[in-house]
Order: sequence, then C-alpha cells, then structure tokens
Amino acid sequence: MTIFDFRVRPPYKGFMDTILYQPESAPVKLFTDRIGLDYPESARQKSMDMMFQEMDDAGIVKGLLVGRESGVYGSVSNTDLAELVNAHPDRFVAAASIDTTDRRACIAQINKALGDGLIAVNFEPGNATVPLYTDDRRLYPIYAYCEDKEIPVLIQAGGLAGPDCTYTAPHLIEHVCTDFPTLKVVAVHGGWPWVNEIIHVAWRRPNLYLSPDVYLCGQSGMDEYVRAANGTLSDRFLFATTYPLAGFAQYQRFIDELPLDASAKERFFYQNAEEVLGIKVA
Repeated sequence: MTIFDFRVRPPYKGFMDTILYQPESAPVKLFTDRIGLDYPESARQKSMDMMFQEMDDAGIVKGLLVGRESGVYGSVSNTDLAELVNAHPDRFVAAASIDTTDRRACIAQINKALGDGLIAVNFEPGNATVPLYTDDRRLYPIYAYCEDKEIPVLIQAGGLAGPDCTYTAPHLIEHVCTDFPTLKVVAVHGGWPWVNEIIHVAWRRPNLYLSPDVYLCGQSGMDEYVRAANGTLSDRFLFATTYPLAGFAQYQRFIDELPLDASAKERFFYQNAEEVLGIKVA
C-alpha cells in the first residue's frame, strides 16, 4: 500500500544541528529507552542514501519535511528544506519553520517559503524562545493570513510541546480551529496525552487533523486513537514516523499490526495527507 510520511527530518544540513541527531540526549532517549523505538542506522551514520533505502524498505513513497524554529530543540532553515525538495521532488514536500516573534517578518518569511516551493507552515509556539500558548492572540494575524491564503498549518500540540503540560491542553487548539474554521490544522503529536479530549475536539471541528506519530506506539490512549481512526474520524488521522525518533520500517510494522480496517488504513497511510496538503501521492 502507498504510504506518505507526514513528519520527516532527514540527516541534512540544519537538521543535524538539532537535538534529534543527538541519540544520547534525554529527549531522544525518552523514546528509545522508555518506548523501545530503534534509533535508525541512517540517522546514526547521517546518511541520506541509507535513509532513502529505509524508506523504500518500509514502502514509504514520499514524506513531508517539517522545519523547526525552536529555542529548545534547535532550528532548521527554510533554505535547507527548499534545497531538499528541489533535489528530490519525487521524495519530499515541505512545511516551513517560522519565527513568530515578529508578525510582519513572519508573513514575509511565509511568502518567501511559498515562493521557494514549500506548501505548509509549522508552528511550535510552546517551544519558541519565548513560549506561547497555541491560542495566544499574537499568533492570530499569522493564522488569519494562512487561512486567507489556504495554507495548511501544523501545530505542535502534544507530547513535549512546551515548558509544562498546560501548553498541550486541547482547548487551546480548539480555539484556533473555531476562530479560523476554514484553516486546515494538524495537531502534531496528536494532542497526547489528552487523547479523549482531542478526539472530541476533532469530532466537533472538521478542520482539525490528528497526527499521533510516536505517541501511538504503545502509549496510553493508543486504543482510543485506533477506535476513532476506524470510525467517526477515519478522515482525520495522519501517518507520521517523526523520523529519526522512529525508524520507518519499525513504525510501519507497528501501525500495520494495529486493528485498523483496510479503508481506514488507506486514509491513514496517504489519502488524508493528500486532502490536507492538496497534493497527489498515489
């Protein structure tokens, strides 16, 4: 089956300066030691060729490069993303990273990224140099601009997205979805650990998509995600490995063993991504 990976951070330029490429760091070891994910050999070797082979072995035909503008985990320039997309258009599309501290500069940054071929915008408000809540009114002009321009947005809304768990509270992203009802919003990390609550928000707000990624791997709430993906929210879940936190093959095998019915898997693996990003994968 065709698979599109909604969150990929390859061993390329700025990505390698982020904490993701420090396998002994505490944030990475939370996933390798506690959840039992295997840190990919391609990431250890920092080899793009090995990574492409690992993608092929897992049946992943294309991925979304997700940039980063974080005072906590490091930053990746949109120039690096554009270079990779231009070099491998059959393999990647990309979501720009943005600095939300200056609204006008941020809009200019988005426009340049779009002109360079990027197709979405990634927000990490809780991990910004000055942490912000997702519904902070200083972000609203940027959300409004993305809605007007029909630019899908990814918002880090789960997991380690901020100084404490209040930054992942599901009502924050619901405020954004409610105030910008035609803006396509992806909750990166699937709103975990607020699983039932974020499922309720997605049920109420048809512009919210959930990407539980590594927080689906044996974590509490996994069964609720699967039940929703099989039922009323089959059109709202997205496959994402968060490579290099999870290897492509290991994550794909884990997902393939979940009790998802065939039609739900097809939507989860690529059709929902096509809808969110306005692209054709298969």
